Amino acid sequence: MKTLHCRDAGFDCEGVIKAPTDEEVLTLAAAHALEAHGVQVTSELAGQLQTLIKDEN
Repeated sequence: MKTLHCRDAGFDCEGVIKAPTDEEVLTLAAAHALEAHGVQVTSELAGQLQTLIKDEN
């Protein structure tokens, strides 16, 4: 399982996105960013977010 912690992306947020693949994490993260933070995820931001995705054991 892949995870992305919203706090790692610089937001004061306890949100954690979990999905089987990096692509799914990024899709869910983009939806969360827009809904919760009013931030549109650009391709540049998606590239930065991808570096923050971790494998959860």
